[in-house]
Amino acid sequence: MKNRAARWRALGLGLLVAAQLAAEVRSLTILHTNDLHARLTALENGRGGFAALAAVIRRERAHCTDCILLNAGDLAQGTPVSTIFQGEPVFEIANLFGFDAATIGNHDFDYGWMETRKFIQIANYPMVSANMVGADGRLFTKPYVILKVNGLRVAVIGAMTEELRTLSTPKLLGEWHAVAPIEAARRYAAELRDQADLIVLLGHINGAEENQFLSLAPEIPVLVTGHIHTGLEREVTRGGRILVRVKGYGEELGRLELKVDTEKKAPVSWTWKRIPIDGRRVEPAADVAALVNRWEGEVSKRVDQPLAVSKRKLDKPEVKRLIEQAMREETGADFAFINLGGVRDILPKGQLLVRQIWNVMPFDNRVVFGKFKGRDLPAVVIGTRKIDPDREYTLAVTDFTASNQDAEEQLQTKGLEFAGDGGLLRDLLLDWFRKKGVID
Repeated sequence: MKNRAARWRALGLGLLVAAQLAAEVRSLTILHTNDLHARLTALENGRGGFAALAAVIRRERAHCTDCILLNAGDLAQGTPVSTIFQGEPVFEIANLFGFDAATIGNHDFDYGWMETRKFIQIANYPMVSANMVGADGRLFTKPYVILKVNGLRVAVIGAMTEELRTLSTPKLLGEWHAVAPIEAARRYAAELRDQADLIVLLGHINGAEENQFLSLAPEIPVLVTGHIHTGLEREVTRGGRILVRVKGYGEELGRLELKVDTEKKAPVSWTWKRIPIDGRRVEPAADVAALVNRWEGEVSKRVDQPLAVSKRKLDKPEVKRLIEQAMREETGADFAFINLGGVRDILPKGQLLVRQIWNVMPFDNRVVFGKFKGRDLPAVVIGTRKIDPDREYTLAVTDFTASNQDAEEQLQTKGLEFAGDGGLLRDLLLDWFRKKGVID
């Protein structure tokens, strides 16, 4: 009996030692970007630019044996190079960043889903999305990838916001749509439980969806997200889970340093910092700068032309009102509406170039209009104006708004028919600015 007890004690001690040896704590560093939106060159404030961003990424990766680089979607759309060449040069240049994985953003579908397929082919890194599906439930791309770094198996699951249907016109998406991201991601997380030491969500998702993951998905302890351009001032944590997101347009690079318990499959400690991208303080990456200059040179003659003069800097709400004024005056409409999210840039004080209108309105949205009784006009359009409920008024909007009338930031109505076509909104704006000459 004594010998048997001793054997059991020895076996128990051996199992305990084996468990302790198996349960390691290893380091992992996640560098991350989101919502770069084809901003190849620096912004008005001197921040961003692909060549400066590449230089900072390379500096941060130098001598880093536990680093991976992730992008949380919306690489394309936002500048003339992207719009004119359908996003492809942007993905070509981004290959020089050295991404280890990325997810797809809603604006990566802005040139149609077949073009998004080309982006996936151009990218020399995996692009993952667990909840983009077709009519029969098949996936648009692979749902996850397992990266091996510093002895860790890091599973990266991609996710797209379920809002996608209201963020794009139906013809661009075809049959493809986003199902609930949390349900899809949790299903794949369960599948990956024995294949990974850490599961990371790489999500292009909204704030409500971020909160869902923090509250309801303990098996996914690290969330790297995009879609909300403002970024976070500091990491958000809940129940041992962590969420990080940086500013869009390449103004920041995130660096999340983790200590990962391989038995618990979760971080036991972390630090996060936002690294500013300032081309005035960093030597741009020469190879990236050369590609940027090549593609910018392709469009410069077309867009770097004087257009008008603005007497003051205009923020996005002011630009929205200016666009609506232009839509009314150019179409003869009584009312006009564009959603604030459709205004993609400010207008600076001083000389305005054609490029600035392309930056404000990179989308190939068309102006459409229709006639409606006053009683049928949406409240967001009427504002404080007095109207005759029996009088017929003309309302001008974009085809995007007409297709998503009931979506957030839109008309909050349904069933309005817009039969008139006023052409490309960007062309309308260029004509209007040329006529105005001076913007007060």
